[in-house]
Amino acid sequence: LGGNLSGGQQQQLAIARALAGRPRLLLLDEPTEGIQPSISQEIAQVLRHLKEEKGIAILLIEQKIDFAMKISDHYYFMNRGKVVNESSAEAVTSELIHKYIAV
Repeated sequence: LGGNLSGGQQQQLAIARALAGRPRLLLLDEPTEGIQPSISQEIAQVLRHLKEEKGIAILLIEQKIDFAMKISDHYYFMNRGKVVNESSAEAVTSELIHKYIAV
């Protein structure tokens, strides 16, 4: 039963269930929330594979910048529900991140 799985396993199950429908677009809202770092790395690897090898577009909402940087091609920075900046992955700098991310 899914309820008997760990948080990381439940997140992986949720992604697998979403993939069962063979989507062209995968929407993920903070897939690393409450997940231990080693599982987050596995999820990042799977998402990169889906994007690069399977051609699935991914819309990722994520607060953990290091995770998002591993798989994203483009970024939108939001503040109170409004896009305040957008950037290609190549153009994202630590200064840009610190400008929009509160620590």
